[in-house]
Amino acid sequence: MSYLLDTNIVTAHLKNNLKIKEKLETQEQEIFISCLTYYEIKRGLLAINALYKLSTFQEFCRKYKVLLLDNLQIIEKAAEIHAYLKRKGTPIQDADVLIAATAIVKGLIVVSNDSDMLRVVGVTVENWLNLE
Repeated sequence: MSYLLDTNIVTAHLKNNLKIKEKLETQEQEIFISCLTYYEIKRGLLAINALYKLSTFQEFCRKYKVLLLDNLQIIEKAAEIHAYLKRKGTPIQDADVLIAATAIVKGLIVVSNDSDMLRVVGVTVENWLNLE
């Protein structure tokens, strides 16, 4: 199975986290990021005018494909996830819902350090920051 990196994992990579760098370098499966992760990272770096990190991020995005929300199935799945979690009283952020829905619809494993992702039924999550 291929992987979809959550925003916190891309952030760790940009902060030169050795676990993430090593895992990315040795990974044989395809790796993607969501357009939502792209947006969250880019807006944060622009807000603090982090030009070097912006350059590093652009290079990262040339290596790993950015997945767009170009499929109505993703939106439908996201609506189901949101409704289910809201009924349970355990909602999560919309960006996380959409990232999880993208992973489910496209058959990807979410790589995340966010425990909120674990509440989404049907998504497989790996945390590369907690590898021993």
